[in-house]
Amino acid sequence: MTGTPPENAPNVVLFVMDTMRGAETVPADPDLTPNLAALADAGTEYTSAFATAPWTLPSHVSLFTGTYPSKHGAHADHTRFDGSLPTIPEAFADAGYDTAGVSNNVWVTDEFGLTAGFDRFRDDSERTDAWSGAGGWGHRATNAVRRSRLGGPTFERLRRLVTGDSDRDDGAAATVDWIAEWLDRRDSDAPFFLFANCIEPHLEYRPPPAYARAFLPEGWSYDRAMALRQDPREFDVGEFDYTGEEWAVVRSLYRAEISYLDAQLGRLRSALEATGEWDDTVFVAVSDHGENVGEHGFLGHQYSLFDTVLHVPLVVHGGAFSSGPRSDRLVQTADLAPTLLDAAGIEAPELREASQALSFHPTEGVDPRSQVIAEYMRPRPPIDVLEEKFDHVPQTIYEYQRSLRAVRTDAYKYVRGSDGSEWLYDIRGDPEEAHDISAANPRRTAELAATLDEWLGSFDEADADGSVHVSDATEDRLADLGYL
Repeated sequence: MTGTPPENAPNVVLFVMDTMRGAETVPADPDLTPNLAALADAGTEYTSAFATAPWTLPSHVSLFTGTYPSKHGAHADHTRFDGSLPTIPEAFADAGYDTAGVSNNVWVTDEFGLTAGFDRFRDDSERTDAWSGAGGWGHRATNAVRRSRLGGPTFERLRRLVTGDSDRDDGAAATVDWIAEWLDRRDSDAPFFLFANCIEPHLEYRPPPAYARAFLPEGWSYDRAMALRQDPREFDVGEFDYTGEEWAVVRSLYRAEISYLDAQLGRLRSALEATGEWDDTVFVAVSDHGENVGEHGFLGHQYSLFDTVLHVPLVVHGGAFSSGPRSDRLVQTADLAPTLLDAAGIEAPELREASQALSFHPTEGVDPRSQVIAEYMRPRPPIDVLEEKFDHVPQTIYEYQRSLRAVRTDAYKYVRGSDGSEWLYDIRGDPEEAHDISAANPRRTAELAATLDEWLGSFDEADADGSVHVSDATEDRLADLGYL
């Protein structure tokens, strides 16, 4: 039964900037992300925010439920949320809010159990290559070109033939267009909860030409940069590697994608202002996980729990968050669930009871976290899929056939694998996590291992095994994203 929103309840917007890591965006950089920086200046920026998982599906379910992957059960062992836990879209709907959602990422769709509670949900992952700001070419055409293993000018000519116009965008800009139209056509007096996932800067990095040219190193044309291979699984098995100069180009494309998505963030703010909703809105800009762009030998966000894939930007504006000081308190992205309920004055007792998160709403006075937790339950794709896809899988890849869990404080991070491996990093002295000090610090290692065990013993893990059927079209889109 739908209730009545609390008096003067604000609108709430949850804007997920998929795959945007903290290394480039924390603190928000006025040169790279001027709109995010302006939001941070007028709101509150959390510089020590961490995802619960290094990839989209488990991270988004954590966002919606305030729980960790091993409790909500949506991860590589079972790629669907079964709806057994209450979610924030449902809580806002039950409280009388209008609810709308739009997603560029196929993992955040009805097929994977993420649309309950939304009055209206738009699956923009079905649009022509929604994750490619460069040109919106269809995913089937993308696969056909990629599977041809063509490169260089031939690849580029085919891409242009498929797109018809390399400056056309069916990604974040189209998503913001839809939101602006939805806002303009609303005739309800109820406050709204709006969720949006924009998939840029997810691999492959194909920003619109104007953005790419602003970041590309001297001597590199847009066409030449677009001809570089970017399939993360091909990289994993050693089918290609980059020179130092090429790594610089790939990183510049990633930064260009970030810049492009920041511009769409600004357009979304303008749409809220134009419809008179901005002043009555609590607006959250956050990423679901980060990215390795050559760090630790990886391309993408699989196989590890380094800060490169966990540390994310988080800025909140509106209500009690306006004009707040920058905060370095440890925050989990899952903490947004109770925090947004507090921002709206919604009780949602069932969600709060099930949640493992802590509200960081400024008026609630909740003590800061002493630690954050992250989980990588299984590789995605599994190693056997790589064996089917490629003629040769290096022996080193088999080391990644394990689950990982991590506990991180302000000073240390402890990571443990299901194969018995463990690592300890001195975050302050070694922020790049280049040196494992577990053997030299057995006491600290044991303390954090015990902390992780205590946390695992504090709840019942979900019984979520078994395969999940997906459509052929979804398999194509997941393959484009590097998950299959």
